[in-house]
Amino acid sequence: MDADSLLDAIQWPAMAVTLVAAWLVASRDKRRRAIGFWVFVSSNLLWIVWAWHAGAWALIALQLGLFALNVRGAAKNE
Repeated sequence: MDADSLLDAIQWPAMAVTLVAAWLVASRDKRRRAIGFWVFVSSNLLWIVWAWHAGAWALIALQLGLFALNVRGAAKNE
């Protein structure tokens, strides 16, 4: 698999990580929610890598904003 194919494929684990993060953040358990916010952060980074490769600049801007909100959510998790 060449580098372009690998970068194209990143969108699939990014999507799966995003879904897992959403499931965790919806938990009533504080620890699971906290983990979920950090899993969201990892999905933000995966999406940024994919978007950079694809030239999807608006997606990068969105993921940077969501990154900040996820860090805030992790800090304010109750």
